[in-house]
Amino acid sequence: MNKPFKKLLKFISIIVFIAAIYLAGFAIGHRNIEFEKNFIPKIINTELGKPSDVDFSLFWDAYDVIKGRFFGFENVKVQNIVYGAISGMLDSLGDAHTIFMTKEEAKQFGEDLSGKFDGIGAEIEAQNGYLVIVAPLVGSPAEKAGLEPKDIIVKIDGNDVSNMTFSEAINKIRGKKGSIVTLTIVRAGLDAAKEVQVKRDTIVVKSVQYEMKDDIAYIKLNQFGDDTLDLFNEGIDFAVRKNAKGVIVDLRNNPGGYLQDAVDAVNIFIDKGKVVVIERGREGTESTSTTRSTPKFKDKPIVVLVNKGSASSSEIFAGAIQDYKRGKIVGEKTYGKGSVQTLEELKDGSKIKVTIAEWLTPNKRQIDKKGIEPDVAVSLSKEDKDAGKDPQLDKAMEEVKR
Repeated sequence: MNKPFKKLLKFISIIVFIAAIYLAGFAIGHRNIEFEKNFIPKIINTELGKPSDVDFSLFWDAYDVIKGRFFGFENVKVQNIVYGAISGMLDSLGDAHTIFMTKEEAKQFGEDLSGKFDGIGAEIEAQNGYLVIVAPLVGSPAEKAGLEPKDIIVKIDGNDVSNMTFSEAINKIRGKKGSIVTLTIVRAGLDAAKEVQVKRDTIVVKSVQYEMKDDIAYIKLNQFGDDTLDLFNEGIDFAVRKNAKGVIVDLRNNPGGYLQDAVDAVNIFIDKGKVVVIERGREGTESTSTTRSTPKFKDKPIVVLVNKGSASSSEIFAGAIQDYKRGKIVGEKTYGKGSVQTLEELKDGSKIKVTIAEWLTPNKRQIDKKGIEPDVAVSLSKEDKDAGKDPQLDKAMEEVKR
């Protein structure tokens, strides 16, 4: 085979490869998915022509320079170069939620919502080259160490996060139970960066706890995970048996999870056939998720507790309750994560988590980067926590009794 023909074949192969990845995230048509339980990622096999104004041959030119000039190339795993190129392409989109995961990282990602994993126990996302804590899970090492929503992680064990990919940073934070990771954080209100040592542990997340507080049912939702809906219904049944005069649903530091569980949770309080969330796609097309059954706790009061660690599906729940004036939202403005992601599987088992749409409340209020404003604003200070006080919960109790 002559040299020009070889180069032509190589050029064609990269066009197909890059085009497939470039267009992977633009497939819309999944029904209201953040992390859909029964969603089976499809394997991408897109064969479309390259954009006329983009020279994809530059990729191979760069690869040839690396292969021909880089000292130590014989020790390089070429597949990692490809993965790095894909990660860089996704990073250039400027969306913290659109990321690449190797097969191993994708498996790790899938374990998180199953309720058991080793680490510090915090929902984390990438922003402007650093990591931001969405919320520490209740009772987790992260919470016990004093980490808070909106904390910016700038170093991990003294290493600058800006020099790492998102996956590399997460892997450095995770580790074996009993080991310690030192995180350098920047926090609003602090004059200087602060080092926080966190002792890793096995994180077992029971997503719902419930109890009676006087004659009011208190239900804490830590996330919308595999067991959430069953346990939430169990908590509501408990409230009915106890003849509770009302319910407090505590979504503070709940980073989200399965969208459908949030919709079904709203259905416990709101009539069948009501829109819970609107999904707006790239072309402005809209689809809705609606309640599907008769509510079991319709007529008694509900108060929803939120804070800056309430994100994603938590904001959908709070936004729907607020729009329908079904109950009061008490606490602090929520995180503001209202975009929709889906997983697209590549042929080697690696995956792209890609943003495909945004969420709106039933009244078409934007959630992303705006959050949900509480009806009754109440802060919770460090001094309150140290003293064992919870003015947000106290206010919620007061509102239910009204």
